Amino acid sequence: MTLEPFLLEILVCPQCHSRLTEGGTEEAPELVCGGTDCGLRYDVRDGIPVLLVDEARRTA
Repeated sequence: MTLEPFLLEILVCPQCHSRLTEGGTEEAPELVCGGTDCGLRYDVRDGIPVLLVDEARRTA
């Protein structure tokens, strides 16, 4: 998965408003919060980021 660079510049974590970066694998892409206290991981389904805090996972 590769999101357009301009999208990565404007997308932020809905929980803490920190910048998101691409992560995960080709089969299971995700966006990862860069916040030191937050660290949520958001799934990307069919190329669309699911930025719902209730569906996010905590970083291990």
